[in-house]
Amino acid sequence: MSIKATSILRSAALLGVAVAALAMAPAAKAIDQGFAPRPDFPGARQGTDLRAADLNALTDERINIVKAALQLTPDQEKYWPAIVDAIRTSAKNRQARIANAATRVAELHERGPIEALRDRNPVDFLRRRADALAQRSADVKRLADAWQPLYQTLSPDQRERMAFLTIYAVHEMRDAVEQRLSQSEDDDE
Repeated sequence: MSIKATSILRSAALLGVAVAALAMAPAAKAIDQGFAPRPDFPGARQGTDLRAADLNALTDERINIVKAALQLTPDQEKYWPAIVDAIRTSAKNRQARIANAATRVAELHERGPIEALRDRNPVDFLRRRADALAQRSADVKRLADAWQPLYQTLSPDQRERMAFLTIYAVHEMRDAVEQRLSQSEDDDE
């Protein structure tokens, strides 16, 4: 078998492993939804710790998958720590946003529907939403800035694998947004 054929087979095998592992993304959604304890649930704090540990482990696995799929050279390895830091920071900030939203929902639930509607402030809501979007924007920019130096050194094969992983991740995000919109519509009915 030629060197090029071996390289193609190795790349295909790695992509297969990456796709299978990234298929765990629905599991992340399940963890996100299934382990989020209700505030009135006994031992809710313990469940939150378990959930955070699971999400951290999932983030670590995703990082490992991307690194394995890219097959970095020793010269490229020096750029990897900045990417890992950006990914972990983004994941940590996402977990914080989810926790803040859960806290807010619990507070509204404690006050009751009439009081929550009476005290509703749309300006405060818009400000909270803007802050959350600004944080997400900063996380994405930090991630792009971290990837830029490494991306410039990637071979065509590595760029192809990265493009595949990116498309898969965007597809999963789109599906998650569609699912949330669908759930929101169901809740409104």
